[in-house]
Amino acid sequence: MRNFDYMTPTRLIFGENVIAKLPEVMGAIGKRVLLTYGGGSIKKIGLYDSVKELLKDFEIVELPGIQPNPKYDPSVLDGVRLCKEHDIDVILSVGGGSVLDCSKAIAAGACYDGDPWDLISYKIKAKKALPIVDIITLAATGSEYDCGGVISRTETNDKIGYIDPLLFPVCSFLAPRYTFTVSKKQTAAGCADAMNHIMEQYFCEDTTLLNDGFCEAGLKSLMVNARKCLENPEDYTARAEMMFACTLGCNGIYALGNSESGWPMHAIEHALSAYYDITHGEGLAIITPRWMRHILSDRTLPRFVKYGVNVFGIDSSLPEREIAEKAIDATYAFFESIGIPMHLREVGIGEERLDEMSHHIAVNEGLENAWVPLLEKDIKEILVASL
Repeated sequence: MRNFDYMTPTRLIFGENVIAKLPEVMGAIGKRVLLTYGGGSIKKIGLYDSVKELLKDFEIVELPGIQPNPKYDPSVLDGVRLCKEHDIDVILSVGGGSVLDCSKAIAAGACYDGDPWDLISYKIKAKKALPIVDIITLAATGSEYDCGGVISRTETNDKIGYIDPLLFPVCSFLAPRYTFTVSKKQTAAGCADAMNHIMEQYFCEDTTLLNDGFCEAGLKSLMVNARKCLENPEDYTARAEMMFACTLGCNGIYALGNSESGWPMHAIEHALSAYYDITHGEGLAIITPRWMRHILSDRTLPRFVKYGVNVFGIDSSLPEREIAEKAIDATYAFFESIGIPMHLREVGIGEERLDEMSHHIAVNEGLENAWVPLLEKDIKEILVASL
């Protein structure tokens, strides 16, 4: 078991009618608020009006229109400018993980005099960041309980995971009822994203029985409850458990003491959504079984056997190689069963830029140091298999 130094300073407020506590939480931080949100779904469900009413005694500046796969330009730059112009005290992110990821980059950039990309690209370490509060409306990324976010820079095809302990939210409001109207596409993609967060921590060299149990239970919970959410979008219990599983999936608690995996599936997918702006969870679902099959070997076989037996209930008396193959097939079949397109061509990606993307990943993502090292030729083979 490896050493670790762990702290999660974020307060979670979970359940029904929780945003009633919003004025109390915000008032303890400051009165000048940057309200960030996306394409308007929070207005359709009445959440925007509720927030404005609860914060009627606060000074609110708005940054709407934050897109999925949030963009450095314009969203991050616009947010940083607004924070500086209005001397903002606190950022309130209302929406999904993309809105919150963008808000984290804004929070750091607002306290830096140079180009915020210096921080996101790790050229400069942030010295401070504005505090963040969020109301999460999509079960997926787990950004509400971690200190990272992913930002895209379209002109350079870069998509960077920006991680800094300064970026933990002060408080996250988790109200499952706000996810009732999430589309089937986004519900399925959110499930795939959260499952992959867990898999990236599960498939590594050194693990513990405790962590394996956390991960296996998390994966099973997500699969069971995603299906229930798709069948009945207003199943509160299913939406609640799925939301909490997503929240825990990316803050490191499932992998304390484990060795690093290198997060290879995310590294590959980040290029896909940077180049083509596809839905992140769908890209992960497409890549995952192809990565699994590519790295299956005598060395990795025991891990896949445990995964197959404990997550999918595959008969442990079968030959180990057969169990592993069935586990990979079951992973593919699950994603397909919840309506996710399982080929790159289905999401608009052909062969044209595979060489360019493979090189970009190999140069920038450090996958030569992953649990199973991946060189440029390996990355290309995984992408070709995903077509």
